[in-house]
Amino acid sequence: MSTKDRIKEKYSDTQRKILHHLKSGLKAGKSYFKSKYIATDLGLSAKEVGINLAILSEICDELDIRRWSYSNSTTWRVTPRPS
Repeated sequence: MSTKDRIKEKYSDTQRKILHHLKSGLKAGKSYFKSKYIATDLGLSAKEVGINLAILSEICDELDIRRWSYSNSTTWRVTPRPS
């Protein structure tokens, strides 16, 4: 089974969108992401993003996703996991 097939089985469509957004941000040098800005960029609610990021923080093998702080919106610290 290919990596793409495993990703399709493991994550929902929303989670795949969020992961793609996070990976793009990491490539651009970012490591902190606010739920409300991810929501705006992807056309989701901040609550929906927060719920899915909490799930991804538990199940994602590729990225280390941690709730970092809360001020006006939850901030998440995202770093690549070592291979």
